Amino acid sequence: MKNSFLFISFFIINSSIAQVSDFKEIDFAVADNIAELYEGSSLDNLAVLAHNLTYKLPTDVEKFRAIYTWVCNNIDGDPKQDNEVIEKREEYKDDSVAFLKWNNDFKKIAFNKLFKQKKTMCTGYAYLIKELCFMANIESEIVDGYGRTTTTNADNLDLTNHSWNAVKLDNKWYLADPTWSSGYFDDYNIFVNDYNDGYFLTDPILFAKSHYPLETKWLLNESLENTMFTSSPMVYGETYKRKIMPISPNEMHLSSKKNAVIEFSFTSSQNIDLDKVSLMQYMGIKEKQFKIYDLKNDNGLISFKYKFKYKKDYDVHLKIEDDIVATYTVSVTKS
Repeated sequence: MKNSFLFISFFIINSSIAQVSDFKEIDFAVADNIAELYEGSSLDNLAVLAHNLTYKLPTDVEKFRAIYTWVCNNIDGDPKQDNEVIEKREEYKDDSVAFLKWNNDFKKIAFNKLFKQKKTMCTGYAYLIKELCFMANIESEIVDGYGRTTTTNADNLDLTNHSWNAVKLDNKWYLADPTWSSGYFDDYNIFVNDYNDGYFLTDPILFAKSHYPLETKWLLNESLENTMFTSSPMVYGETYKRKIMPISPNEMHLSSKKNAVIEFSFTSSQNIDLDKVSLMQYMGIKEKQFKIYDLKNDNGLISFKYKFKYKKDYDVHLKIEDDIVATYTVSVTKS
């Protein structure tokens, strides 16, 4: 009954907020093809680029799509810039005036690298989206805030480290993250361009599991609070790619008695093969799968149960096929 209530509440809230499913009748193939047609275009004249990307498209959402996918597929992430800014934010986190002075000087270097080498960090991605949108008569804003990863802001709002975009389409605000859509850094800190559509016009509730804005109006949902941001399960790029919404448990750090039942549940707008759902932990470099039970799909709410049998601490991961989509810690005490 509890899970049914959670799912019903989720559905009612989710059906009224801004997300890409608002445009399910639109085929983005034309916009994507236009963006691909202009692959490699120069940034020397943004007005010309914006015109080329949008003038054949009838709706603002298609124009935004062409701009967004072009930026994500033509601009590379720059780990050197990213690391330098994070280090300076940490160094000056108690002296905002000193950081602002340093940042103003650094912007000149960063924008030169963006326009000459097509390399940037999150602020550059968000800036370029906003500028191209402006030239296409689409309202967009840069949103600064906290990006949550396994290494930063996992449990506390510690470091403002990220920027993304809000865009107004059909008189409604939406969220998108071109930086995290564009790709990732591999184990050697080399940027790999690998477009992730999950960050395009994302459901604000899912978006807030890894993005928390300095101005809370950009949560786009009054029910969200920062405690939900820092306490929710850890999610990953694959979570967004697969449109996975963790429902329960709704916290990352769990406490349980031995042999007590814990129910895990999630939703997805994609079809999920139940045979590919698993709960596992790493034992060194090896994976150990737990023997979950009562695995079912109840009108889109996928759930299963597990009892932890031993008194210890666990790091457990929800997997769909080969992708980890949520992480929890479980502290098990005596029954």
